[in-house]
Amino acid sequence: MTHSPVTEPFSVRLEVRIYEIDPQLHLNGGFYIQYADHARFACVRAAGVSVEDLLADGLGPVNLESVIKYHRELRGGDEVDVTCEWEWSGGKTYRVRHLLRRADGTVAAEVSHVSGLLDLKTRRLVPDPDREWRTRAAKPELLGLMP
Repeated sequence: MTHSPVTEPFSVRLEVRIYEIDPQLHLNGGFYIQYADHARFACVRAAGVSVEDLLADGLGPVNLESVIKYHRELRGGDEVDVTCEWEWSGGKTYRVRHLLRRADGTVAAEVSHVSGLLDLKTRRLVPDPDREWRTRAAKPELLGLMP
């Protein structure tokens, strides 16, 4: 197994902006996915992976399944920490889990994805995405991979 847990998961802090709230005055559901995507992109960059190079090499990250579990509402002006933890199973897919916590530590939501790396020429998932990420990362441990 290629999974190597990081003691503290990667995290970014975001502020809920007024234009992201819905008529009930809480964060619109679509923004939970966007916050998770933002955290994952920041994590990939912090790991030293160039998404531009990945795409130039004909590979594109894709989400095959996304699940949101809501716990507490987020409202305009709230600050939220979004974590990013990667889980590898050795197959064509991997999981990325995100916790969204308000600044006081309260879990507001969980977002999880089943993801893969798409070969942009064949339009098929690559058989060993962990190898592709590991070879490109300066800090593969941020992606849950051993160096």
